[in-house]
Amino acid sequence: MKQITNATMHSPNAQAPLAQPSTGNLPLDDNWRKSIPAQVFLNHFFAMDYHIHHQNDLFDIARFPIFQQFNGLVTDETRKSLEKLLLNSWSAEYALRITPVVNDEQYLQSSLHWTFPQAYYSALFSARAFLAVQGINVSNEELIRKRIGNMVVRGYYPASIGYYALGPINNYRIQRLPMSRRFNVVGKSDLQLPSREGSVQAELAQFLKTTRDQRVRALRNAIQNNPKTALRSPKTGEILQKFSIEQYKQLAKQIGYTTYFDMLSRLRISSSNRGGGPREIERFVDSDIDVKLFHESLVNIVAHINSVHEAYIAKALGIQAYRELVAKLPSYLQESFVRERMNTIIAPMLAPPSSEQDSSLRMAA
Repeated sequence: MKQITNATMHSPNAQAPLAQPSTGNLPLDDNWRKSIPAQVFLNHFFAMDYHIHHQNDLFDIARFPIFQQFNGLVTDETRKSLEKLLLNSWSAEYALRITPVVNDEQYLQSSLHWTFPQAYYSALFSARAFLAVQGINVSNEELIRKRIGNMVVRGYYPASIGYYALGPINNYRIQRLPMSRRFNVVGKSDLQLPSREGSVQAELAQFLKTTRDQRVRALRNAIQNNPKTALRSPKTGEILQKFSIEQYKQLAKQIGYTTYFDMLSRLRISSSNRGGGPREIERFVDSDIDVKLFHESLVNIVAHINSVHEAYIAKALGIQAYRELVAKLPSYLQESFVRERMNTIIAPMLAPPSSEQDSSLRMAA
């Protein structure tokens, strides 16, 4: 029932529906139904990857005034912190990258237990390093999420990952995905991978919506399940079972913005045991989706996010100091994607090329 062939895996225009079973084969039909949540999740992350490739805007950062004026706040203590944070980020990315190399379907399926968190934590430590170079040393994930959310809105990130959602439940506003309004992915029956930019943006808008829904409900439950913080009826004193529009607006303010960082955090949530029930990750491990494509999408997304952060970090440190930091890494990292990214992306970004060179760099990216 695999819906993606090797020939379509590397094509951002791949269009491959989850194979429909015959109506007379109930066990296969049950398997198909069980695979739907995993296929939806794959579609979301495939859309993130597609949008990154379609925008092809990594080198645009070098032209951002906010990047050109970025100096950071670098001290000896900051440098030590950066070394640890980047080592953690790169180690997780390294582990994520080598997993799909194994050409064993069963191994890839079971590897979701660690590749989901690896993708998230690589981006998390990268984000922490990005904040640390600005003198913002925070380890609390909720604070990191809000800081990164604010920086997305302020324009630190390229359009490929610069979209976000805000507002109260049932009245969200999706920003920087202008084509998403023309498409509707809710209730798709064919579960096809998005194959055009419009449907990709709609998929991302839906991903933002469901992610924000989860955060709103989680915050509401946290407030209402605590007798000390629970909102109560002014008439009866009983804990409210329903929130008003105004109360949901207050929740939205507390949550802040929903961005790519929240979307990636779904990987952490999916791999953990919440509420004492079976881990959500099991739905993906036991499903019949193209796991290799999922891995490939995660690798591309994480590489893109980390490249953005590393560009800012290198801008603050200076390219020579950044090279010295990389030179301290263990050999397995030093000779890997870290050095290649430094030489092909980070260094060229810090030495603004001519318009002709810039064009060729964008094509190469």
